[in-house]
Amino acid sequence: MKKILVPCDFSKPAINAFRFALDMALQSGGSVHFMNVIELPILHDTVIMPVLNFEQELLDDLKENAEKSFAKILEKHKPGEVAVKTVVEFGSVHAKIQDYIVDQGIDLVVMGSHGASGAREFFIGSNAERIVRSSAAPVLVLKDYYKGPIKNIVFPNTLDTENQEDLTMKVKALQNFFGAHLHIVWINTPLNFTSDDITLKRLEAFAKRFMLKNYTLNIVNDTNTEQGILQFANRVGGDLIAMATHGRRGVSHLIYGSLAEDVVNHTKVLVWTYALKDETVEA
Repeated sequence: MKKILVPCDFSKPAINAFRFALDMALQSGGSVHFMNVIELPILHDTVIMPVLNFEQELLDDLKENAEKSFAKILEKHKPGEVAVKTVVEFGSVHAKIQDYIVDQGIDLVVMGSHGASGAREFFIGSNAERIVRSSAAPVLVLKDYYKGPIKNIVFPNTLDTENQEDLTMKVKALQNFFGAHLHIVWINTPLNFTSDDITLKRLEAFAKRFMLKNYTLNIVNDTNTEQGILQFANRVGGDLIAMATHGRRGVSHLIYGSLAEDVVNHTKVLVWTYALKDETVEA
């Protein structure tokens, strides 16, 4: 994790994410890219020169204010040996962040989140949820500053053989980075039921195939997958939940949703997500 991106709106969760990213960068010898994206209303009559001048003055003022806010954060939370690059952009928050991830070869996005609930969650979701859904790099979301260490990683497994390899190799790298124990868990629900004997054999084959170490295999019976994951994480003292998301958008997202995004919104545990490519099964 040599390049870590922290999207920043100067809120407390964003600052907590920055502090956590500094800790990770210090451990990995990487750098932190601290990015603020300013969304502007559409200004009309821009063919008139005085209006153009006003717009430029406004942009300059907004950028200067953002840079001053960055300076205050860096002064309070000194990065030490970690290289920090501050970035101010204008435009769509999600589009700018996604472009930056690709252009800069970002390895990990660390985001702070307030979460979302009720009607707000259904109609627009949280900012973190949107990034989780579309990021080309893994995303780690936290609600509060977490000083660590991360000892227990919960890895909900769908046993989907077509989409396991890339995800599992990244989870293994995450486990090695933190030196954590991996709790692999299958959530057995009435709509997705298999006997424990069959599931355990599949989990054992999965662990053997990827040569996993320092892990346990777990089967949890629950009426709801999200609830099963959250309760299991609480029971084993999970510090981080690692899971895939399927990046659904539009009508498909409204109908099927995303388990990973729901978990991000409804837990205070750290959540690491990775968007699977070219697949159709919900995660």
